[in-house]
Amino acid sequence: MLQDDQQQLCKVRRREGATASGIRENSEHAHTDCVTIAGMHDVDPSILALYRVLDLIGVVLNGAIGGTIARQRNFDIIGFAFLAIFSALAGGMLRDTLMQRGTAAAIAQPSYMGFAIAGALVALVIHLQGRAWELFRVHGDAIILGVWATTGSIKALSYNMPAASAIFMGVLTAVGGGMIRDIAIGTTPAVFGGNTLYATPAIAAASTMVAFHQVDLDAAGMICGTVVGAGFAIIAYWRGWVLPVHSDFAPVNMTASQLKRLLRQAESAGRRDGMKQGRRIGRRKGLRRARKEGERAGVTAERDRWIEALDEGHLPAGEHLDITVRPNDEQSATKDQRQTTDQHPHR
Repeated sequence: MLQDDQQQLCKVRRREGATASGIRENSEHAHTDCVTIAGMHDVDPSILALYRVLDLIGVVLNGAIGGTIARQRNFDIIGFAFLAIFSALAGGMLRDTLMQRGTAAAIAQPSYMGFAIAGALVALVIHLQGRAWELFRVHGDAIILGVWATTGSIKALSYNMPAASAIFMGVLTAVGGGMIRDIAIGTTPAVFGGNTLYATPAIAAASTMVAFHQVDLDAAGMICGTVVGAGFAIIAYWRGWVLPVHSDFAPVNMTASQLKRLLRQAESAGRRDGMKQGRRIGRRKGLRRARKEGERAGVTAERDRWIEALDEGHLPAGEHLDITVRPNDEQSATKDQRQTTDQHPHR
């Protein structure tokens, strides 16, 4: 929808310029407005053409996604068509309606509805299911998410809207169609929780585009925003990332008794953890202490066994001494033997 948005913006500016000056703008000035788009810088026409192609692919893909949901709900061909249009175009319609800058692009260009219904017809004649379709749908939708979040923020920035509004418009463009579709079939919109991250990657993509726009790098912002949003959504799918849900968390509404009970529970949990850790440490210390005491007892028993045996004039059972007396030491050995006899006369 980016190219159509540019054309509409050019028309609006021509009308505003003619009203202010009382004369029609010349063709050269009008052409310059159509190319620059209110401060968008260094955007190559080939990049805009690429985004135009991706935009149309996204319309067909989301039309097919709406058609698969219509098949699951046993809707007729009218249900297929409406869910396809909601899925593919409702986000941009909501954005353009809130911005109030002319007719919504999806209405002004009938080709968009044609592409959305074409996606519905694909889902009508082909039963899209299985792992292959799931992978194609997730990865393709992630890329289109990044594209639509980026282009939605671009359109808001082209009308000099503040950064927060531009981010919101980008996110609404990316997820608004799915929200309207889910509401139409009576279910809670998937972006409200319980599913892998979807709106969060759109916020990342739109924020990236806004950040690059602040430094006059719109072309780089379009590419980086799309890559950030698509990559974030794909990683979130494979890793199962979801935002936490705290249905019981309301600290402002807690009474003093509730806070006291929570504190006691936390204290009890901490005490139990401390006792468990203390028992583990005690067991480790007890084993070391028992090992040391056993070693000391063994040394004492062995020493007593040797003393008792030597007092009785023999070596302990199972022990022997290997003593070799050399000729030069015979006198010394005799002397030692005599001294031993004097010390132990009962020998």
